[in-house]
Amino acid sequence: MVVAYKHEPFTDFSVEANRLDYLNALQAVEGYLGQDYDLVIGGERITTEDKIVSYNPSNKREVIGHVSKANKELAEKAMQAAVQAFKTWKKVKPESRADILFKAAAIIRRRKHEFSALLTKEAGKPWKEADADTAEAIDFLEYYGRQMLLIKDGSPVQSRPNEFNRYDYIPLGVGIIISPWNFPFAIMAGTTVAAIVTGNTVLLKPASTTPVIAAKFVEVMEEAGLPKGVLNFVPGNGSEVGDYLVDHKDTRFISFTGSRDVGLRIFDRASKVRNGQIWIKRVIAEMGGKDTIVVDKEADLELAATSIVSSAFGFSGQKCSACSRAVIVEDVYDQVLERVVALTNELTQGDPTDYTNYMATVIDQNAYNKIMDYIEIGKQEGRLLTGGKGDDSIGYFIQPTVFADLSPEARIMKEEIFGPVVGFTKAKDFDHAIKIANNTEYGLTGAVITNNRGHIEKAREEFHVGNLYFNRGCTGAIVGYQPFGGFNMSGTDSKAGGPDYLLLHMQAKTSSEML
Repeated sequence: MVVAYKHEPFTDFSVEANRLDYLNALQAVEGYLGQDYDLVIGGERITTEDKIVSYNPSNKREVIGHVSKANKELAEKAMQAAVQAFKTWKKVKPESRADILFKAAAIIRRRKHEFSALLTKEAGKPWKEADADTAEAIDFLEYYGRQMLLIKDGSPVQSRPNEFNRYDYIPLGVGIIISPWNFPFAIMAGTTVAAIVTGNTVLLKPASTTPVIAAKFVEVMEEAGLPKGVLNFVPGNGSEVGDYLVDHKDTRFISFTGSRDVGLRIFDRASKVRNGQIWIKRVIAEMGGKDTIVVDKEADLELAATSIVSSAFGFSGQKCSACSRAVIVEDVYDQVLERVVALTNELTQGDPTDYTNYMATVIDQNAYNKIMDYIEIGKQEGRLLTGGKGDDSIGYFIQPTVFADLSPEARIMKEEIFGPVVGFTKAKDFDHAIKIANNTEYGLTGAVITNNRGHIEKAREEFHVGNLYFNRGCTGAIVGYQPFGGFNMSGTDSKAGGPDYLLLHMQAKTSSEML
């Protein structure tokens, strides 16, 4: 019998003891800042002279760590290690593979605040955001372990007299995991262990802005008993290591989370059959969003305003699910807009190690420059009501920014900004609001604030997003509760944390025996 999955609880930081534990964890993390981290290839630790230097985005003079950088030669070495390890790992019982995930989850749970504190330092995550990231990493380990136990015997099919038929799931082979910086623990860990628990071997290439948390995770998987060569740690440049591995004839699948443009580039490269390649590569991709909260005239307007603010400005809007568009029915437009501006002006911003700060920074100089450029575009397209300023002297701080009276065709209503910027536009009625909400090439998340049951059902049918929420914000999907993945240019709708996700890393084999 499979034990029911339970979501890892978030930490209540209103409790003084929990706050003290987190401060102690921050102190512990500060004690090992600046250390060197090696590549891990076939269980062997390899140091290179060329390093990725990870900086604290809220204090860019503070070095988090120096991580050895892979090149093509080392990527090839890692590929061969993964190819060899696959020969034995694919034969390990699913129960044993799942047990390693459960063991790793237990290790992380015991060190929960340490991992969260590292997220605060390396990714600039405020306490609650970091805590949720770590909890989600634990959730992925627990959930995928249990899902593997559910599907390990395949699915039932019919048999006729004197015939026995089976439908089994078998692993694919070697997978390339290309993980993002915005959920550098949860998504990195989730995509990696989904591939591993299904019997595949992997090469993990984490985001270059957050490689230390990935290095720490690799250590946890080793401690949990993962055999050598199953997980190979190869941080490096996307243009060098990433392209090489995507193109490789021995790559069976690529699991990618990141921008639309990079995702499409991976799809294009993966579609080309290389010399010696004997399969069609599978691509699992989550590629961003341009997410809308629709507010009906029959709605709780305070709920609407708080949902917009939390969804737009949590982790400085650096979520593919973040609310970057608010479409408000004209009857209540002014009231909602006024309340959002008031709530935004109450937000605190500063160093994320200070619990009282709701927001911190964006991830790096490139992100800062891009977002500030979009803010300048917004000033030409709409009315700036609050925010709009940045300061990159110490860290990459950008104020939470609200633009009003935008055309649905405005650039900042159509293009993914990935920062603390939300645009407001007015709809004539609810039908018009849904039409505007669908006016994007993305289709990841959306939310509708309404007390009209007919409008809820209309949105459920017509609002074209992979994750649709009613009377709440559009961020914060929980593993096993709201499987996550989007339509259109938001990716392959892979539904991470859902009942079908593991099957994307496997292939079905039918066998039929005459009796």
